[in-house]
Amino acid sequence: CAGYSGCLLDPDPEQRNLAVSGIKELLRVAADIGATGVIFVPLFGGPRIPDLSPYADAITLEKRLLIELCKELADYAQQVGSLLLLEPLNRYETHLICRLEQGEEICDQVANPHMMMMADFFHMNIEEQVIEKAIREHGKYIRHVHLADSIRWLPGYGHTDFRAGFQALADIGFEGYMALECHIPGPPDQELPKCAEFLRAQMP
Repeated sequence: CAGYSGCLLDPDPEQRNLAVSGIKELLRVAADIGATGVIFVPLFGGPRIPDLSPYADAITLEKRLLIELCKELADYAQQVGSLLLLEPLNRYETHLICRLEQGEEICDQVANPHMMMMADFFHMNIEEQVIEKAIREHGKYIRHVHLADSIRWLPGYGHTDFRAGFQALADIGFEGYMALECHIPGPPDQELPKCAEFLRAQMP
């Protein structure tokens, strides 16, 4: 995620324009190299847009702005042949989109087949009451997955139930890529083969 300048939900139009142009450039590159798409986080940390109550609070304004910008970006993703992948983060990294259900709501409003989601097991472990239930109920837009255990180490070092999560992904017809995004607690040439063996054993 990230990899571009600016901020989509900044009160300064220049910062928003920087983010939009940066994401568009990444979408072009993703299409050129055959990547699934571009993962983005709408906003790290707390709100930047002021609360305009009683007209609208900050979160309402952020969501309205996010939907409009994502419509533009999803149209561009469709034009170049890529996907825009919204990533929900845990509450300690963002205040806005933390759960699959919240990401699904944004994708529903954008209503473009090139606006999708990326699901991260680390963040889901914090935010979802039951990961596999959330995937089955709100995972229709998932096109890419990040793998990390509950302590953000390689899968197999924490308590995340990957078997149940993978079964839920299979149940919703997920056929995309899954990538490791986590700490490797030892020599990679030793740890990664062990992790691959562990993950294969969790597959349905």
